[in-house]
Amino acid sequence: MKYKKIRNSAEIKREIGNIIEEEINNPLIKNVSITDITIDNDFTFAKVYFMTRDDDFKLVESELNKASSFIRKNLAKNLDLRSTPELRFVYDDTIDYANKIDKLIEENE
Repeated sequence: MKYKKIRNSAEIKREIGNIIEEEINNPLIKNVSITDITIDNDFTFAKVYFMTRDDDFKLVESELNKASSFIRKNLAKNLDLRSTPELRFVYDDTIDYANKIDKLIEENE
């Protein structure tokens, strides 16, 4: 079961990237990179982490969540899954956090 979940996560992540690149016309969403995805155990809900070059990541996050039903519908069409999880997009702040830690370390040296 765990292997199936990992494989499906990777497929969904790749396919969401393809859908954003090829089928979404919103320029805010075009600057997005999908960094990770977590799916709950019953495959009903997926949290999709993204990064963007746009400074207003909250606006990008909002636009992605507005487009989530379109993306989900295309996922269902393109992937052979028993059920397609509901998608929620969340900004991935790991690089921002790492930069903040680096800055703190530099200040304390």
